[in-house]
Amino acid sequence: MERRTFITLLGVAAATSPLAARGQQKSGPVIGFIDPGLGQVNGPFLVSFLEGMRELGWRDGENMTVLARWVENQPVRLPGIMAGLLAERVDLLVTGGSLVTNAARAATDSLPIVMVGVGDPVGFGFAQSLARPGGNVTGLSNMSVDLVTKRLQLLVEMAPAARRIVILVDSRDPTAQAYWQQVRENAARLGLTPLLVEAAAVEDIDSAFAGLSERADALFLSFNALMVANRTKIATLALANRLPTSCPTRDFVVAGGLQSLGSSLPGDFRRAADFVDRILKGARPADLPVMQPTKFELVINLKTAGALGLTLPPTMLTLADEVIE
Repeated sequence: MERRTFITLLGVAAATSPLAARGQQKSGPVIGFIDPGLGQVNGPFLVSFLEGMRELGWRDGENMTVLARWVENQPVRLPGIMAGLLAERVDLLVTGGSLVTNAARAATDSLPIVMVGVGDPVGFGFAQSLARPGGNVTGLSNMSVDLVTKRLQLLVEMAPAARRIVILVDSRDPTAQAYWQQVRENAARLGLTPLLVEAAAVEDIDSAFAGLSERADALFLSFNALMVANRTKIATLALANRLPTSCPTRDFVVAGGLQSLGSSLPGDFRRAADFVDRILKGARPADLPVMQPTKFELVINLKTAGALGLTLPPTMLTLADEVIE
């Protein structure tokens, strides 16, 4: 880890401790940063956001105040977190993922909300259109829904024998059913048999994998907080069950998944700073177009492929943005 990132993480840990939160002196505009996972796991996303703000002249504790809140994969905490941030008179909210964005929008229709990591902002009802969101929500879409077909195709290319595909989703995610429908329709067009498996908490993940190798040939992961927070556990269980895994982002492949196609989460949080900067300078979320990824990363874990006994096409390895060996 780079020294600057390490120091920033130490600062993040100190600033988000309960004691610090109670005694924090606010400087400049106050920004609520809400991540659905654990600070120990997703802390780098906050670091990326703060670095993006710093590049635009904003420094936490000097000319702005960032109040970071971690949902810790317990959606039941969201109403209390939102109420607490509103009581702190925040000027703007930065939300990670559809679950948190949905809770923020339910809590306020006036405060600006900058979302990150939402697959289909229009389909999920967060924006009227990408060009003109029209409400108090704007930010970045990771286009995870649009990438479903390509991810399925890549999975079949890497594991040609795979025909029964399990889609693992978080049943608490309000977008889970819409995502499942999208995957099911695309899988059917490719001649695949999709199977829905749901989990609502970390405790459900072990039971979700019980006997899965007898019913499925491969695993397709949805993008949500539960999956991100437990990516190492999921990758380990998938490998133990000899299931090639299609992942939504690089973080999963680093943890041991087979391959991913998606945007960079740290990069998206860094780009969110531009929206925050423009809103703090007077822009309205309703008028700021929702941005889509400028690049999708294809990442392959060659060690995992070898453990699964897969021989990957050389052309695919050439096309990959990163091959983990």
